[in-house]
Amino acid sequence: MSEQKYPEPIIGALIFNQEDKVFLMTSPKWKGKYVVPGGHIELGETIEEAIKREIKEETNLDIFNIQFITLQEFIFGEDFHQKKHFLFLDYACETKDTDVVLNKEGSGYVWVTIEEALELPIEPYTKAAILKYKEKFLEENILLKRSI
Repeated sequence: MSEQKYPEPIIGALIFNQEDKVFLMTSPKWKGKYVVPGGHIELGETIEEAIKREIKEETNLDIFNIQFITLQEFIFGEDFHQKKHFLFLDYACETKDTDVVLNKEGSGYVWVTIEEALELPIEPYTKAAILKYKEKFLEENILLKRSI
């Protein structure tokens, strides 16, 4: 692996099912804490394409109604298994799927309410994304425009 020269943009998404529960998975890369699925954007790929691809690869879920939540900076944090500088692009989306198949990125998963999620041992940037989601979409009464 070559030394990182520039910050790497990383996409991630809070995935909501038909019961308004959010998907979180545990990841060895994040020391077993709960995180959202996501990853890098490939050259020539749009952000939406990257989110759909990463979530499909990591969970086997098909998603839609993708909405931006926030941008976060991760600079050499201790929670990740490598020394990295990331720019996290956090999104919310929906799924109608219920059949989760994790790849090697995840070691377990849960579907929980937003409030239940905040009680779990979640990685701090995931927690910040959830809190921003609450502020942006729930507390301001601007719910995700349900397309189901």
